[in-house]
Amino acid sequence: MSVRHAEADAYLFDMDGTLVDSTSVVERTWADFSRRHGLDVEEVLAYAHGRPTASTTAHFLEDADVAADEAIRLAALEEETVDGIVEVPGAAALVAGLPEDRWAVVTSAGRRLAERRLDAAGVPRPAVLVTADDVARPKPDPEGYLLAARLLGVPVDACVAFEDSEAGVRAAVASGARTVVVGTLSSHDGTLPRVVDLSGPDVPGAVAATRVPS
Repeated sequence: MSVRHAEADAYLFDMDGTLVDSTSVVERTWADFSRRHGLDVEEVLAYAHGRPTASTTAHFLEDADVAADEAIRLAALEEETVDGIVEVPGAAALVAGLPEDRWAVVTSAGRRLAERRLDAAGVPRPAVLVTADDVARPKPDPEGYLLAARLLGVPVDACVAFEDSEAGVRAAVASGARTVVVGTLSSHDGTLPRVVDLSGPDVPGAVAATRVPS
C-alpha cells in the first residue's frame, strides 16, 4: 500500500517489527539468554523490544563485564541467524514507492545486523540508515529520529514515524515526529493512529491522521 508523498515531507521507519518480522530469531535469542541467567523470558522480551542488545543485557545483569560480553555474544549470534526473517506485510512495496531521499530507517540494531535483516526480508536498504552504532543515546531517547531527519534535510515535525515498540514510540513522539503505531502494542493508549501492518488500505489514512489541524 503506497502513501502519497504529499502527506509528509519524509518517512522514518523502525526496523524490527515495523519493516522486518524477526520475531522467531529474537525470541530464540532472548529465551536462551534468559535460561542461562535464570531470568523470566517474558520480562526480558518485553524490555528488549525496541532497545539495543547492550541496553538489555546491562539492565538485567549486575556485572558490567558479564553484560558487555553477553551483548557481544548475542549480537554475533543474531548477525549469523537470518532464517525465519521476513518482511512485515507491505513493507518492501511501501518503501520502494518512496523517493530514496525521503525515507530512512531508525533502528536499535547495529549496522551489520540491520543490513543483514533488511536483505533477508527483501526490504530495500535506505540511503539513510541510523543504527545503534550511530547514536550515543538509544531509544527511548529521540536522538536517532532527530539524526535521521537531519540527514534527510527535513524538519522532524514534517516527518511521519512508524514504530511498533513502547521504547520506539516514546522516541518518535519525543523527537516531534508525527507517529503511527504498527502492530498490537499493548501499552499504546490509543491516542496515536494504528495500523496492523503496512499492506492495508488504512495506511494512508493513518498517515493523514497524524496531521495537526492548522
